[in-house]
Amino acid sequence: MPDSDTLFRPFELGSLRLKNRIVMAPMTRSFAPEGIPGEPNAAYYRRRAEGGVGLILSEGTVIDRPASRNEAGIPFFHGEQALAGWQGVIDAVHGAGGKMGPQIWHTGSTRSQGGWEPADPVESPSGLLGPGTPRGQVMSEEAIADTVAAFANASADAKRLGFDLVELHGAHGYLIDQFFWSGTNERADRYGGASIRERARFAGEVIAAVRAAVGPDYPLALRVSQWKQQDFAARLAETPQLMEDWLQPLVEAGVDILHCSQRRFWEPEFPEIDGEEGLNFAGWAKKLTGAATISVGSVGLSGEFIAAFGGEASTSAGIEKLVARMERDEFDLIAVGRALISDPNWVEKIRTGDTADLKGFDRSALAELV
Repeated sequence: MPDSDTLFRPFELGSLRLKNRIVMAPMTRSFAPEGIPGEPNAAYYRRRAEGGVGLILSEGTVIDRPASRNEAGIPFFHGEQALAGWQGVIDAVHGAGGKMGPQIWHTGSTRSQGGWEPADPVESPSGLLGPGTPRGQVMSEEAIADTVAAFANASADAKRLGFDLVELHGAHGYLIDQFFWSGTNERADRYGGASIRERARFAGEVIAAVRAAVGPDYPLALRVSQWKQQDFAARLAETPQLMEDWLQPLVEAGVDILHCSQRRFWEPEFPEIDGEEGLNFAGWAKKLTGAATISVGSVGLSGEFIAAFGGEASTSAGIEKLVARMERDEFDLIAVGRALISDPNWVEKIRTGDTADLKGFDRSALAELV
């Protein structure tokens, strides 16, 4: 196993002080009955803090909009009961010496894999699930304004409860991402347009509203992706220039950290420019915008997560490629997902070199909150 010291350097950004560079990736678990997190959820996150994770990002949590989640059991981040539950979560994490932020989302017109449907009609920029696939209703400008306000209100609540930062979910084909993607945004008004810069207006308004709600110094992250669950091969930015057109205005609107989701962190984003060992998505985002970035994608495991959630098991894998990229500061932080579902002590085992006891991942681990 390579020397992992580079992963255990402190990280500072504004008010955020982390003891290492390892982030627990946000992963939907759907164990919040009626949308209310309780003691099992608090204990789940507390165990990861006790295991040495530098920053925990919660599973996606729901803003106060109709049909803003696509699975039963996804927790709300609004309402007195849900927020009281989240107070218990952050108190537990802080009690274990950890840092945490909620990931706040609206899942747009995406479907549940299990067939669950919300009581209200789903909403999206153009009433589309994907290119040429109608689903739900087109958002009016009033609905857009209410959604912007709901993101801001949830973020303000995160700060009030004592969370260390907030992350907005703008990836994977969910609502914010559906505005980015020409395949789901066919609007003719100011929220549409031929260019990615034009289609990023909605995200920019959300970010600006959140920044106003939390103040200038509270850390704000945004998760972004090229791929969509509707189309794994989708790309919003085919060139570095298009990527800059997409991401730079969002950083200027108030984003501090870009959380750049890809299915395998070691894959280069533009190999035609810098080769097969070139910068990954997070590396290019950092280079183009100057923002701090989080990379993610199959860390510590042999298989990528789409196949894993489909039933394919993954064995433990080395971190040599990760260490090499972190040593050259290609990105600032690395998010670990499934390895931390299987083993809350994964970080400590990496720190001490206890590789013999590292676990793989099997889909059966999703059946309980351990």
